[in-house]
Amino acid sequence: MTVHNSSLHRFAVFTVLATLGLVGMGGLVTSHGVGMAVPDWPTSYGYNMFALPISTWLTGGIFHEHTHRLWASEVGILTIVLNCWLFGKKSRRVLIALGIVLLLSGIAGINRPNGLQSSLHIGIHGVIVLIATFFWPRCEPASRQLRVLGGWATVVVLLQGLLGGLRVVLDSQLVADVRLGTVFGIVHGCLAQGFLVLLAVISLMTSRWWQFSGRAGSPLPADGAHGVTRSTSLRRWFLFTTLLIFVQLLIAATMRHQHAGLAIADFPLAYGEIWPDMSAEAVASYNLRRVEVTTSNPITAFQIGLQMTHRIVAFLILLAVWLCAWKARTIQSIKTLAFVWLGLIFIQVGLGAWTIWSNKAADVATAHVVVGALSLVTGALGCLISFKRKTVSASASVVDFSETKMADRVSV
Repeated sequence: MTVHNSSLHRFAVFTVLATLGLVGMGGLVTSHGVGMAVPDWPTSYGYNMFALPISTWLTGGIFHEHTHRLWASEVGILTIVLNCWLFGKKSRRVLIALGIVLLLSGIAGINRPNGLQSSLHIGIHGVIVLIATFFWPRCEPASRQLRVLGGWATVVVLLQGLLGGLRVVLDSQLVADVRLGTVFGIVHGCLAQGFLVLLAVISLMTSRWWQFSGRAGSPLPADGAHGVTRSTSLRRWFLFTTLLIFVQLLIAATMRHQHAGLAIADFPLAYGEIWPDMSAEAVASYNLRRVEVTTSNPITAFQIGLQMTHRIVAFLILLAVWLCAWKARTIQSIKTLAFVWLGLIFIQVGLGAWTIWSNKAADVATAHVVVGALSLVTGALGCLISFKRKTVSASASVVDFSETKMADRVSV
């Protein structure tokens, strides 16, 4: 029998919201161009990152970069807690071992030069973990599927933190090799989107609605004989559109980390044309006319083509999501989600245009990133729900077949 843990579900939702905030903060760091404002890692100007004096935060771009680090650390902790919660009582021995390791590491580092702050921080966390194991977690483990997802979430968040740290540690090399720096930025940004989707999936699958769907009286009815074809088409469109949004995020991340977000400075036209001239002479003239500073990073024909591709894919996504909403209009369990998705895409298109019209204002560009992440999450959850309907339909068919056979035997 399925036992729903409402506290676990609420914590999963909280972790998703915290991660969405982190995506927004990462967008602000990129928009302000302050990714290297704190030049060392895992310390911050030689301090334990949690002990950096607040008086230094307002210098340069330290505030955006340092708060991004702190928030990322807390999201990492939340993810580990969520994973332990999913494993239930099985995770207590691991937590006890972790607490002992943290406590001993803190004690061992006290005598190191300038190590008191870090040692206290590590040791206190060890004590907190050990105390927590006396009363948490006591619940039964979640399903194997959820435990696997939780394990992957922990791996991804640790990898994401390592990538962020390596960008700082390899600062000089990344500056010398612009392509390597761009690759690091793209991977870091796209992995963040994937991590957000993974947490959202965990959040949905820990909900009461998901765990009890498909049962008698549940809000997720089977497709029925007349709805199978339409639902199959909807599932395919949801999956295709979600993958298309992820491709769009890859294009957007490439643009942002090449600082090519304003490779075309007008909208809906492009340098006054439906398709801009991309010859060497035209690109040189565009660079002379650009509003933003171009001495260190002039635009190229490739970046203009990338920007036009971004616009075309955005139009295709709008059409695809509209089609998904139209196909879902009579399917109660997914209709609302599909129309919310369509609303998000309209907002996203508006923010994209506003980003250009505002000369890439940091807050507008960041809102564009956040709504893009929400659009990807909504599509992924729509895929999950639509495929859940397929499973429920198959189960219902098996039940109907069994009942028919039983009725035949009785009649005989």
